[in-house]
Amino acid sequence: MGCIFCKIIAREIPAEVLFENSCAIAILDVNPIHYGHTLVIPKVHHRDFLEVPDEELAGIMRAVHVVSGALVKGFGLEGFNFFSNNGTVAGQSVFHFHIHITPRYANDNIRFVLKLKRYEGQDMKGVAERIRASISG
Repeated sequence: MGCIFCKIIAREIPAEVLFENSCAIAILDVNPIHYGHTLVIPKVHHRDFLEVPDEELAGIMRAVHVVSGALVKGFGLEGFNFFSNNGTVAGQSVFHFHIHITPRYANDNIRFVLKLKRYEGQDMKGVAERIRASISG
């Protein structure tokens, strides 16, 4: 296995483990946006979010919740972001699903530059219908 996160989970590579439950491990990111930037990683290898089985999602999100609370308390944060990059075009560089949690500070100059769009006419309805048609129970 060449997956760096699998090696960390197997304790073959050292990491600063912050929290662990039956589904996930939380470690400090070695290249943080801000100090305290954490990665929550499922213990079972899944390439991206869509590969994670339903039965693991609650445990992964529980780890995100616990660590987010600890970051807020430990650093006196007023805010934080959590996000996941899925696929190369979304910025994923390690293909083992993981969630980033990063502290945020006033005037930290981190910006998500967005070019927002507007739906015209019936476009919104058409997009919604396309998505609903692709949802399987």
